Amino acid sequence: MAEYTLTVFSKAGELLLDESFPAQNDDEAKNLGQSKLAEAGYEEYTHRCVAPDARLVLFHR
Repeated sequence: MAEYTLTVFSKAGELLLDESFPAQNDDEAKNLGQSKLAEAGYEEYTHRCVAPDARLVLFHR
């Protein structure tokens, strides 16, 4: 398993969420990230999910 990081920012640039979680692969990380965003109501905020090697798995601006 690899450790992925999900971050969410407000329009003003304030960090709203910074959470790491384990996933088997990029697809699983993307699905888990989207679920976490939906639970917190952050789907429409600027967000990104990054793989351990700094690749973007999920991004919304």
